[in-house]
Amino acid sequence: MMKRNGSGLAMVAVALASCLWSGCGQKFDVEHLRQTAERGDADAQYKLALCYRDGKGLAKNEAEAAQWFRKAAEQNYAKAQYALGKSYYYGDGVPKDYPNAVAWFRKAAEQGLAAAQTGLGACYDHGRGVATNASEAVQWYRKAAEQGYSDAQYALGMAYHEGLGVPQNHVEAVNWFRKAAEQDDADAQCYLGLSYYKGQGVPQNDDEAVKWFRKAAEQEDALAQDYLGIACIDGRGVQQDYTDAVKWFRKAAEQDYVSAQTKLGLAYYYGQGVPQDYVEAYKWFSLAATNGSKSSGEHRDALSKSMTPEQITESKKRAAAFVPKKAEPASK
Repeated sequence: MMKRNGSGLAMVAVALASCLWSGCGQKFDVEHLRQTAERGDADAQYKLALCYRDGKGLAKNEAEAAQWFRKAAEQNYAKAQYALGKSYYYGDGVPKDYPNAVAWFRKAAEQGLAAAQTGLGACYDHGRGVATNASEAVQWYRKAAEQGYSDAQYALGMAYHEGLGVPQNHVEAVNWFRKAAEQDDADAQCYLGLSYYKGQGVPQNDDEAVKWFRKAAEQEDALAQDYLGIACIDGRGVQQDYTDAVKWFRKAAEQDYVSAQTKLGLAYYYGQGVPQDYVEAYKWFSLAATNGSKSSGEHRDALSKSMTPEQITESKKRAAAFVPKKAEPASK
């Protein structure tokens, strides 16, 4: 029988809080959790912060979340240190502050928290809060990757793929991409597909390429959707199908992916996979040109000579109304 002492009550409160995220079906008592947090229990403080951050059981309040993350972080609670670092990194509930983000990531990373090790590696990778140092980034990515953390495995694969912080080695890149891809990391699935598509680090294999592109594309990875569309046009790993190609180009284009916007414009211009439609073609060329595609701007200007003023006005209206879709990949 559990004793009704402070420690026992804390365990109950934290267990109840865990039900909030695990879906165990028990009623969640946020006030009990708050009382435990106010008595200084770091785990309760961290879980109360999550309630405020995610708006579960409490009104969403990122500033309040950051305060409770800090209380737990100052007790050396690694998950809270990482969460506070993310708050500073993104400016959630506190002013954006990369050096502070690095400081808290480092505290958690030195305790072996894989997510924090990856975050610290990313700061070194991109020069945020610290001087850019690809070798240091790789060291932190490797620590997390060896714990099986898929984000770090993908990042380490990219380091080998690009030769940043380590000698370029496509075989080693594929090794890490595969580990992450098998955990449903969409970025890694896409780059594993690219490796097969180009024969980098593995024998060239269109069927394998398409398999991995499709897995990533179904998680709304725009690059994979674009390459899957290309495969459909070229008949590589799939039967040639312009309609299917357009479907995938559209998915990527609607995420504001410039290469796919250009290809979708061309599909409408030539009437491949869709009925010919100059108004839509002009719209997609315009969007791609706005995103920096010089060739799309040239296509748009050439096309305008074959369009009526009314058609051009309608195209511009559609382009102005365009709102990119936000990718919502499946959670890991």
